[in-house]
Amino acid sequence: MSIIVVDNLSKIYPVAIKQPGLKGTLTHFFRRTYREIKAVQNVSFTIQPGEVVGFLGGNGAGKTTTLKMLTGLIHPSQGEVRVADYVPFRRQPQFLNKMSLVMGQKQQLLWDLPALDSLRINAAVYNIPDRIFKQRLGELAAMLDVSDKLHQPVRKLSLGERMKAELLAALLHHPQVLFLDEPTLGLDVNAQVAVREFLQEYNQRYGATILLTSHYMADITALCDRVLLIHQGKLIYDGLLEDLLDRFAPYRQVRVELAQARSRDELASFGEVESIQGQEVRLLVPREKLTVTISRILAELQVQDLNVSDPPIEEIIGRLFQTGKAN
Repeated sequence: MSIIVVDNLSKIYPVAIKQPGLKGTLTHFFRRTYREIKAVQNVSFTIQPGEVVGFLGGNGAGKTTTLKMLTGLIHPSQGEVRVADYVPFRRQPQFLNKMSLVMGQKQQLLWDLPALDSLRINAAVYNIPDRIFKQRLGELAAMLDVSDKLHQPVRKLSLGERMKAELLAALLHHPQVLFLDEPTLGLDVNAQVAVREFLQEYNQRYGATILLTSHYMADITALCDRVLLIHQGKLIYDGLLEDLLDRFAPYRQVRVELAQARSRDELASFGEVESIQGQEVRLLVPREKLTVTISRILAELQVQDLNVSDPPIEEIIGRLFQTGKAN
């Protein structure tokens, strides 16, 4: 049985139109006109218990709006959504005990107090008995490697340590469903890796369902087998990350270091010229033409070094967002 069910979900915001000048101000005051902003349009998907699903889209694509509807922070304009068998916008206590939302740019910990004090407040809010609180606190703090940081004021923690403490606070009540909105935003590489490893371990240990949005593709490739792609409020892809790469990367990336620089026109016959930096050239070559093209490059150009690879996933998804088509 699906733990998250989204059916034809939409969110439309009416935005007042105001013309410039005094006349426009008076008209706006007495007789307003509106236009509609379609933030999310007819989105449908289901997620099974224990899945870790990536939710991708450019800025303004509708990711955060969708997460806010899934967590009950805003009411959908149309459609239905159920999370853990509850309707989120009703905000029933039983529902709030089954889910948690972590936003990388927001914090729930009190800035001037030790993190432990905020965690005790969370335990009281969720009616967690002291014995269970201490047990969960020990487990999660050990997994996150922050046991020795919880007595420090939050403002004295590094950004990575604060993010770990935020995750600990969000997971004290052991939610079945975890919504993560940019959890590694602004973290350094080591902190990003630590958060990813923790989320992977938490999912495996407790079977939590995770819906993750991130601009760092390393988060997605490390944690998610399945991805949802949203573009201009519409869901354009729902499937395996591996299938996405196979279907929408029908080319290989060829990096060539030449003995002497060549112009873009001279190189155009070998493939799509992505970039030229001095003597280093980056080409996109269709997979079916790769062998022939490599033979031509070696025969017709003075090559000092050559490397063939799949293009970065960021580029593949970026192209999809530019076209808005993935199905």
